Amino acid sequence: MRSLLFVPGDSQKKLEKAFGAGADVVIVDLEDSIAPQNKALARDTAARFITEQWHQTKSAIYVRVNDLSTGLTDDDLAALVPAGPDGIMLPKSNSGQDVQHLSAKLRVHEAENDLPDGAIKILPIITETAAGVLAAATYANVGARLVGVTWGAEDLSAAVGARAARDENGRYTDVFRFARTMTVLAAGAAEVAAIDTIFPNFRDMAAFEAECAEAERDGFTGKMAIHPTQVPVINTAFTPSTEAVKHSAALVAAFEAAGNPGVVGIDGKMYDRPHLRLAERLLARARAAGIST
Repeated sequence: MRSLLFVPGDSQKKLEKAFGAGADVVIVDLEDSIAPQNKALARDTAARFITEQWHQTKSAIYVRVNDLSTGLTDDDLAALVPAGPDGIMLPKSNSGQDVQHLSAKLRVHEAENDLPDGAIKILPIITETAAGVLAAATYANVGARLVGVTWGAEDLSAAVGARAARDENGRYTDVFRFARTMTVLAAGAAEVAAIDTIFPNFRDMAAFEAECAEAERDGFTGKMAIHPTQVPVINTAFTPSTEAVKHSAALVAAFEAAGNPGVVGIDGKMYDRPHLRLAERLLARARAAGIST
């Protein structure tokens, strides 16, 4: 999962555009982008569109449901699970227990719709509440449905009373840098994908490219998008370069040829097993992006 594009579930036109945008994942939104009076319309529109059009896109299809505290999650699942989405995005997840709660609900809906047990994956947003940030370590060992974790700043701003998430230079302030850091660490602990949050100013492509590069540098493996024009930038930023793939493949081959020792030397430089692990991770990302390794 490199690029994850949000699209409102109540707009047929926007759904059609998103399904053709080339994102690795299209996230059909039933939550923040949908007004309360349009929730039922969004469910019906999204379910019908996914059922009719899923075979027209190479993107995986996820649905962002309303969070567990709203009382709307069950209605969302009842309407959308029959359409067979690949995954559910869970907003305002307060801990790994929320993922397990959602997983139990999905198991029932899968059984009722003759879907394989565990077919629908879960991607929680883990930093939209203060409790969620502080519980980032609880996502390890919550089950095979968990494919990644991601974070958000807007809801967290409201939760803690922050007037802004970024300073005058466009950098995240300390609270939000902490939330971002906890997301990377939570993903590492759970051994799942770390997905960076949205960049709201989709017209400032230079700043967006810089933020993508920083996220990839820091260990994120993908980023969410709010506009189709952001998708190719994300895909480029999170696709390993040819040089990086060659170097990683050479490193892995050197360890294998030497009988998997603690250290190997390549071109006058020494590499130990943490370098091997990093190379293996990069090659896995390359294969996921369709690059031969």
